[in-house]
Amino acid sequence: MQDPVLVINCGSSSIKYALVPSAPQAPRLAGLVERLGAVDARLTGTDRRGQRVSRALNGAGHHEAMSAILEQLEDLAPIAVGHRIVHGGERFSDATLLDDAALRGLETISELAPLHNPANLEGVAATRRLFPTLPQVAVFDTAFHRSLPPRAYRYALPEALYRNQGVRRYGFHGSSHAYVSRRVEHLSDRPHGGWLIAHLGNGCSTCAVWQGRSLDTSMGLTPLEGLVMGTRSGDVDPGLHVHLSRRLGWSLERIDTLLNKQSGLLGLSGLSNDMRRLEQAAAEHHAGATLAIEVFCYRLAKSLAGLTCALPRLDGIVFTGGIGENAATIRARVIDQLPHFGLRLSAAANARAVGGEEGRIDAGEPSPQVWVIPTDEEAHIAAETRRLLEIPCP
Repeated sequence: MQDPVLVINCGSSSIKYALVPSAPQAPRLAGLVERLGAVDARLTGTDRRGQRVSRALNGAGHHEAMSAILEQLEDLAPIAVGHRIVHGGERFSDATLLDDAALRGLETISELAPLHNPANLEGVAATRRLFPTLPQVAVFDTAFHRSLPPRAYRYALPEALYRNQGVRRYGFHGSSHAYVSRRVEHLSDRPHGGWLIAHLGNGCSTCAVWQGRSLDTSMGLTPLEGLVMGTRSGDVDPGLHVHLSRRLGWSLERIDTLLNKQSGLLGLSGLSNDMRRLEQAAAEHHAGATLAIEVFCYRLAKSLAGLTCALPRLDGIVFTGGIGENAATIRARVIDQLPHFGLRLSAAANARAVGGEEGRIDAGEPSPQVWVIPTDEEAHIAAETRRLLEIPCP
């Protein structure tokens, strides 16, 4: 494995890792540590021979988990570490070397993504202890959206809140949107055009990309704005907080927990945040699951339609993320609700595009194209790390 970059995506209860070699098609060593701090914490992944590994870590925290990951790397020493950091705020608009000054700056903006940034920084601290001589680079979810014009990123709020507090729309899932938009331009016969990207997983967002630049996106100041997600509500009336406080006496913390962890597909269905389970339940006439899917698809289609306003021309739509890559019926439902754009799916191609299959799924007419492209955020983070450190690729 030549000159690999170790990519770390660290959450509060999990760490996803990948050792990404410089050659794009070379095999990777990758894995996941889940349930950090719990008695059933476990590392799963692949070793350098491509064999599956599974190891109990019994209550391991971030440092112990990173030590276990290091053991999995065996003698495959990385040349750098690239970290996914969710929120860069106004200050961090590009990949950044994580020195002491940068870390102090990141700590000051953790409140912008309290569910994500503190956990991301735990991963940075653990890898700095384990790899004290390696360069560590932050790649921000928000960075790809720094090309948004003011009409897209400003809220209709007093100027002072933007100037003094950084209250604006930032957008997220930038590594995914960047990778997928570049990939579709490479694959399609419509380079330098206008694309709508739908990243659909437990977190969901849409993005309008023109000639490789993000011009608008569905998420905003935080990853709560926008689409219906697994446990996040997406857009609600801003007056909901005051209403729940006055009527039920709820605190801001309780309302925040409701909107981030108890809403979305889970809240609508009363059953699950997993689309696979909801589709199965809907087929068995579960009313909550049926409603959750209908709301999810309608809000997604409405977001995609609205984002066309940002594009001089619509060349196509790309689905990615766990739901986008695997839920053929969801893709069909969404496209069915966008008849005014001339979009038509090939039923056969749509059915085939599951389980990581990449390809075009429209009917092949001279209208906007529809693609399924598996995302590769690790590849983007590794590439950005190399670019910042001026490490050449073969």
